[in-house]
Amino acid sequence: MRKLLLVALAMCSATAFAGPECTTADKSEWLDQAKFQEQLKEQGYEIKVFKVTDGNCYEIYGWNSDKKKVEIYFNPVTGAPVKEEIED
Repeated sequence: MRKLLLVALAMCSATAFAGPECTTADKSEWLDQAKFQEQLKEQGYEIKVFKVTDGNCYEIYGWNSDKKKVEIYFNPVTGAPVKEEIED
């Protein structure tokens, strides 16, 4: 019984920290990563880290045009923000 409880808790904690699910579209439909990053830079973002998440999102860590620290998940097909955290 104890093992079952530990497994259940481990599974819950892993999903609690998971990022959003952005798309199920085939990767051939995704925006080009390099071009997308350039578009973000043109909008004033400074990108420290850019990655593709397990939830099929483009995720950046960096700073926005107001020089505030951000973590943002984008839909890689549309480029729309899905989840954003801004640090004051």
